[in-house]
Order: sequence, then structure tokens, then C-alpha cells
Amino acid sequence: MTKTIGLIVGSLRKASYNRMVAQTLSELDASIAFKWIELKELPLFNEDLEAGDGPEAVQVFKAAIQAVDGVIIVSPEYNSGIPGVLKNAIDWASRPSRSSVLRRKPFGLIGATPGGMGTVHAQLQTRHILESVQAQVLPFQKLLISQVHTKVDAEQHRLTDEKTKEYLQAYLQKFVHWIDHVPTLD
Repeated sequence: MTKTIGLIVGSLRKASYNRMVAQTLSELDASIAFKWIELKELPLFNEDLEAGDGPEAVQVFKAAIQAVDGVIIVSPEYNSGIPGVLKNAIDWASRPSRSSVLRRKPFGLIGATPGGMGTVHAQLQTRHILESVQAQVLPFQKLLISQVHTKVDAEQHRLTDEKTKEYLQAYLQKFVHWIDHVPTLD
């Protein structure tokens, strides 16, 4: 059965390296349907805005997460941490806590940065936050792309490094396989 994977990019920048990585990911396997889940329209989290059904952009965002079999977040690291726009999105999606669209949803984490350490700090923080809201995060797997600026064609907005594409392909296969084997605890 075809899987539908949501892609969330933790950067709003037009020429985001992480968007280039996510675009490449979406082209690696024609048997998987990919759905872009955008963050740019989400307001800053504010409980006062939750009245009724909440803002329309939040409703659209939550529905997009609900509609997919799993979500892969492809995100940079800012100041050794999770980008604010991504944290804001997770905060919105985590509400209401008992019926959050994040509960038991499979997530994968990938990150790219021009720096030398990949996105290790941001991924650890994102994993911690997702697990605290009872999302299921692919265990024992990290895809940290360092010095990404040397692995892309910036003019064409494309990832060009073949070794990195191989890592992405392997990660994607593990994630899709894992979705069918995620243990559910009640």
C-alpha cells in the first residue's frame, strides 16, 4: 500500500538548504506520495487564539498532519537549537494535548547545515519535544548533513551530492518500513 509522507521544512528561507534536501527526498521514491506541510502561515502560538476551532491556518496545518502516514521534518539548526518557527508549529499541533494530531504519529528527523556538526543539537531538542507530546520518533537513526553548501547547486536549488542522496534513500526506506512496525502503547 502506498504511504503518504508529510514533509515539514523548519526554515522559511526561499533558498533554504533544508528545502533542497526535502525536495530531493520527495523525488527518491515514486511509490511514496509526499505532501508538503507548510509553516509560514501559522501565527505565533497564543492560547487566546484557540477559542472555537482556532485560526484557519492552524486547522489546515493540523489536518495536513492528520492526513499522512508519517512526517519527516527537515530542519536547520539555529544557535545550537531548534528553529523558532518549527517549535511554534509543534506547539500548535500539540493542542489539545489529549487529542493532538501528534499523538502516536511517526516522525523522522533530518537536518542540513553549512557547519561541521550537522544539526545534532536541533535534532536532539526536536526529538525531546516530539516525544514529550507522545509523537513516535524513528529510533536510533540520525541524518545529519554537514557542510551542505558544498553538496548543492545553489543556482538550481538542488542537492547534487550522490553520497548524500544515498543516505537520504536509505533513511527514507527505514522510515517507511518503520511506520508499519511502530509499537503502540496505550
